[in-house]
Amino acid sequence: MGWTERQKSMLQEMGIRLWAPVVAEPAIPKAEAAAEAPKTPAPTVDAVASPPLPATVPSDERSTAIATMPWPVLREAVAACTACSLCQSRRQTVFGVGHPNAHWMIVGEAPGEQEDLKGEPFVGAAGHLLDNMLRALNLTREQAPPERQVYIANTLKCRPPRNRNPEAEELARCEPFLVRQIELIRPRLILAMGRFAVHSLLRSSEPIGKLRGRVHRYQGVPLVVTYHPAYLLRNLADKSRAWDDLCLAAQTADAAVPRAG
Repeated sequence: MGWTERQKSMLQEMGIRLWAPVVAEPAIPKAEAAAEAPKTPAPTVDAVASPPLPATVPSDERSTAIATMPWPVLREAVAACTACSLCQSRRQTVFGVGHPNAHWMIVGEAPGEQEDLKGEPFVGAAGHLLDNMLRALNLTREQAPPERQVYIANTLKCRPPRNRNPEAEELARCEPFLVRQIELIRPRLILAMGRFAVHSLLRSSEPIGKLRGRVHRYQGVPLVVTYHPAYLLRNLADKSRAWDDLCLAAQTADAAVPRAG
């Protein structure tokens, strides 16, 4: 195959008292094609039109093909994916938003009903909370330079019916897409939000409470674990712990050395 390539004013709204230091400094606009053509200068990619990968392609061959896709082809492949049964109930896929060279990459779990309708991760009340969390660190999903504009994606690109938990096979089928997004972005930090994102990236079944508070690594990239915003809306007492996680992430991102290549 010929495949070719986020202050203080927001903390009150989060319900967090400002007792920890705010780290200044350490998605693509919401427009559908912004990941391929951001206004902030970024490496040019060739918009190569390629056919979607059919579900019948063997898993190893499929993963190998996805591993070489540039942004436009990767987006097309996600939109046309039929590798698991979620394609039958989705309204649309949820690819991701943000700067293609973002310093921060945020990985969530799976699209909900509103994400499925809008085609964007983290919308509704959980998305509003996430945006406030990012603004508290001078980060944003809106158009900005790569040190401020994050990239947001999910482990699954399609909504599970009735917002049920993702199944192991679904996560496995979708994983090559997320892996390729991480490889293309080459972030300085990954913030994993929620149990399924954490377990998928770290290959760990330990609870988030035992994994948070320290820096992990994913393919050499520093990774910080925290709670999903939807969880925080139901468990307000853990917002202060999530703020600790964000401070750790900011300190880690500031200290991270840009990846070569």
